[in-house]
Amino acid sequence: MNVETESQQLELFQGFQPKSSISCQSKFTFVDLFAGIGGFRIPLEQLGGICLGYSEIDKKAIAVYKKNFIQGKNHSEVELGDISQLDKLPFEIDVIVGGVPCQPWSIAGKLKGLDDPRGQLWLDVIRIIRSNQPKAFILENVKGLAEPRNRQSLNYIFGHLHEAGYVVHARVLNSYDFGLPQDRDRIFIVGIRKDLENSWGFAFPQPLNEKTKLYRVIPGIQAGDRVKTKFPVEILFDGKVPASRGRFQKIDELNDFFLFSDIRDGHTTIHSWDLINCSDRERQICQTILKNRRKKIYGDKDGNPLSFEILEKLILDLKSAELEALVAKKILRSIEGKGYEFVNSKISSGIDGISKIFLPHADAIATLTATGARDFVATISIPCQEPKAYKQTFIREIYRPKNFKPLSARDYARLQGFPEDFQLAENETTAKHQFGNAVSIPVVYHLCKALLPIIF
Repeated sequence: MNVETESQQLELFQGFQPKSSISCQSKFTFVDLFAGIGGFRIPLEQLGGICLGYSEIDKKAIAVYKKNFIQGKNHSEVELGDISQLDKLPFEIDVIVGGVPCQPWSIAGKLKGLDDPRGQLWLDVIRIIRSNQPKAFILENVKGLAEPRNRQSLNYIFGHLHEAGYVVHARVLNSYDFGLPQDRDRIFIVGIRKDLENSWGFAFPQPLNEKTKLYRVIPGIQAGDRVKTKFPVEILFDGKVPASRGRFQKIDELNDFFLFSDIRDGHTTIHSWDLINCSDRERQICQTILKNRRKKIYGDKDGNPLSFEILEKLILDLKSAELEALVAKKILRSIEGKGYEFVNSKISSGIDGISKIFLPHADAIATLTATGARDFVATISIPCQEPKAYKQTFIREIYRPKNFKPLSARDYARLQGFPEDFQLAENETTAKHQFGNAVSIPVVYHLCKALLPIIF
């Protein structure tokens, strides 16, 4: 199969490239709070913005920021330091932007909200906006801030921004809708000073018609789309579609990725017993445990060990030796006094270090995170077949011959829309962490492009 070389594919994708500039009466100034590595700065400069100052405390992020925007360039912006020490800025400013630390609201964090010291950085942001009265601001955070469990905190933030003199708009935007093959939801909060003539006239940008497949962005993987076979719900889901299906999981198509997990099931889920030599009886035992481990009658946890006494009622003529054989194969483990559970008992851990493998023609990869993920990209594609053959073909042609690769830090940059000449942190792990924390450049570009005519 033909796999494009990196140089060939880079001709197809060179990071986000603005297709048109915006006409405004004059250039605008901005301050870059929680600047990170400059995800906000790049699109704002593309639209004519001039950065007067930036605030960041992470030394490694500052080093990358300076390397890309400050060193050897004729810039006079002020390094503002710790936001908690800021109040009145030493200059007038048009726009304040920033991606406020998201961990207090993220499911990957401890969900403490405003009770988390990082959540209280919102109070610093509100203070700076109130003291400096920019014409507008754009603030970004994880989707979790917009979810019902955080409604009280979000209302608190909105209320104080209103009191500071702003009309406040908010919406969750997905990077996929703005030309990146990444399923990344983020809430954007836009404020426009009330005394401006058209402060109520702002509207968030609509999704673009442009959709970019993974193979257009990630070098070294096979190019080309696949014709997707349509299946009735009865074949894919036994007539009942799971409520947990995501945006990129169609109800009548096979997924463009394979999930490695022993605690979930589905037509593209790969289990441990699919990858090693197991009998039909052993597969039956594993599937029975999988289907019953989350039932409330067996415990309050989202997945409970099942005792032999429970399992022998579910599986005809079950012998304890059969369970011990699966323990020996490292599929099950025995928890003293509780029963048997899968060794691979966390979705995030996957199986043997693999959580998901996305096919080259996938519409989008999962959200990039600062903590990283065990997600890979297949270097070749496979035809869309009926579910059982699809899994077997994947294991035979992609998994066993290792026709898949991890995402590099440069891949992270591309999936966030950063230009190819952007200079990364020297350490690969550090660079991935920084891009996982960054904003998606085309989202900010189109958002700011919609905002500027309102404030000028």
